[in-house]
Amino acid sequence: MKIFLAQQNYHIGNFAANTARIIEAIGNARKAEAELVVFTELCICGYPPRDFLEFEDFIKQCEASVAEICRHATDIAVIVGSPVRNPVPEGKDLFNGAWFLYDGKVQSVVHKTLLPNYDVFDEYRYFEPAWQWEVIKFKGKTIALTICEDIWNLGNNPLYRICPMDQLMPQHPDLMINISASPFDYDHDEDRKEIVRLNVLKYGLPMLYCNAVGSQTEIVFDGGSLIYDRHGNLVKEMKYFEEDEALVDTDDLDNIEGSSGENSDTELSVMSTGINTEVREDHVLDKEMRVSKIADPSKIISYLTAPNNIRQIHDALVMGIRDYFRKMGFTRAILGSSGGIDSAVTLALACTALGTDKVRAILMPSPYSTSHSVSDAELLSKNLNNPYDIIAIRNIYESFLDTLQPVFNDLPFSIAEENIQSRTRGNLLMAIANKFGYILLNTSNKSELATGYGTLYGDMAGGLSVLGDLYKMQVYALAEYINRNAEIIPFHIITKAPSAELRPNQKDSDSLPDYSIMDKVLYQYIERRQGPKEIIAMGIEPELVNRVLKLVNTNEYKRNQFCPIIRVSAKAFGVGRRMPIVGKYLS
Repeated sequence: MKIFLAQQNYHIGNFAANTARIIEAIGNARKAEAELVVFTELCICGYPPRDFLEFEDFIKQCEASVAEICRHATDIAVIVGSPVRNPVPEGKDLFNGAWFLYDGKVQSVVHKTLLPNYDVFDEYRYFEPAWQWEVIKFKGKTIALTICEDIWNLGNNPLYRICPMDQLMPQHPDLMINISASPFDYDHDEDRKEIVRLNVLKYGLPMLYCNAVGSQTEIVFDGGSLIYDRHGNLVKEMKYFEEDEALVDTDDLDNIEGSSGENSDTELSVMSTGINTEVREDHVLDKEMRVSKIADPSKIISYLTAPNNIRQIHDALVMGIRDYFRKMGFTRAILGSSGGIDSAVTLALACTALGTDKVRAILMPSPYSTSHSVSDAELLSKNLNNPYDIIAIRNIYESFLDTLQPVFNDLPFSIAEENIQSRTRGNLLMAIANKFGYILLNTSNKSELATGYGTLYGDMAGGLSVLGDLYKMQVYALAEYINRNAEIIPFHIITKAPSAELRPNQKDSDSLPDYSIMDKVLYQYIERRQGPKEIIAMGIEPELVNRVLKLVNTNEYKRNQFCPIIRVSAKAFGVGRRMPIVGKYLS
C-alpha cells in the first residue's frame, strides 16, 4: 500500500485555511497515486486548542471541516486529527481523535489513550481517554493507529498504566501509524527518533510517524516526521521547521533486509531495560520522556551550547517569530537596541524572520550609556540594513528626577533611579509601536528572567519574548552561529562585559554570579528539578547555589506578568512551568 505523509503548518481555529491546506495535500497524494494520506494530531483545529474546546461552536466547526474533507476522501483514504464527541454521559465530553475517512464516509475513529498532563500539555483537562482499541483494516493491511503520546509509554518508569499498542497487538496489525503534535526542544528530536525505534523493535512492525510543524504562540513544532521499517532502520526523516510531504510503499518496509525485531536479542533488551545502549548518555526515557540528564557540571555549558542544539534553536526561534507575526496578522517589529548581546541577537533573528525592512531598532542612550554602546548598535543595524533611530533619554530622565525630587528628597541614588531609565525606554518603545503599528519584541534572556534581573514595565515589556528560554551562555553561542559566515553582530558586542548601563561603570557581575557558573545552577534547578543539596554536591559553592535559587523563587511574580516566551528547552518559563507566586520553598 502506498501511503502519503503530509507534514503541515496549521493555524488554531482557522478552519477554512486548515481545511483548504488538507484538501490540497489530498490532491497531491492522489497525483502521487497514494492509497492513504496521513495528517497530524488535531490538524483540523490546530494544536493546542486549549479552552476553545469548551465552545460548542468550535466543535461544530471541527465537525463541519471533517465532513468537507470526507467529500474529498473518495478514491483515497484520509487520516486526520480532530476532537470527537463522547456519547457516554460519564467522563469528559470529548476524545482526542484520529478519523479514518474513505469512500466519502467516516469509516472509523480512534481515540487517544494516553493524555499528557505535564509541562505544556493539558489534555486531561479536556479529553476522555480511550477505553476500547480496534485496528483499522484497509486494502489488505491491518493498521494500528495511535496518537502522539500513545507510543511514549516505554522505559523503566512508565507514566501510564496502559500501553495502547499492547491492546492492539492481539489483533495482528501489519504496521503502525502515529499522528502527532510533538513540540520542539533542542534535544527532543533524538528522543523522538529513539522512542519510535523502540516501538518498532518491541512490536516488530514498521511505523509511519507524522508530526506537526509550525509555531503556535510559544510552542514550536519542528516536523521531522519519520518512517521506520520493521527492523528498526530509519527509512525517511522529513524536513525540520518546514512543511514537507513523503510517499512510502509499505511493501518496501517489510522487505528490507535485516534481522527481525520480533523476539530478537535487541528487542528483549529494549523490553527489559527500556533504553538502548546507543542512546546518548545525557538522555534517559523517564516519566516525561523528554528530560535531559546532564549531571556533570563541567559538561552542562558545552551541552547547552552544542553546535547542533544552537542550529536547531536558531531555526526554531526564526519560525517562532515568523509564525507569531503571520498568524496574528502582524507585519512589523520594533525593539530597543542597546549595543548589548541580547538585543543584537534578537534583532538579527527578527530580521531573518520578517525581513530587514520590517524590523525597527530604537537606540536610547542614557547619561550612563557608553559611547561604544551606541556605535556598536549603529554598526549592527548597518550590517543588517534595518531602519533605526537614536532617541536620547537624558532630558526625560532628568525631568522624572525633578518631578520626583519633593518625594525622593535627598535620598541616595538607588534602583529607583535605575528603573526610571528602563521604564522610560519601555514607554518610548510602546509609544512608537502604538503610533506605527509595530509589535515590541522583548530581549530578556532566561538567566535574567530566572533571577529577576529586569524591570517590570521597562525592559520586561513586549508582545513576544525571543530569548526568554535561552540562558546567557546560549545567547553568546547563538551570536557566534549568526556570525558563522560573516560578522553580522559586531565582534565588540560579543566580547565586552554585559551591562545594563543604568549607573556608572555598571556590570551584570555586580549583581549576579558569573553567567558561566550561574547558568549551570539554573539548568540543574529549572530543567532537572534538582534541589540545593544535589547541586552543591556537584562542587558548586553552597552560598552561590542558595543565593541563586532564592532569586529564582522570589521573582516568580515578575515572570507571571511577562509576555509569551518562544519555547526551545524541555522546561521553559510560562505555561509549562507552574509555580506559586507566594511560597516559602527555597526563598
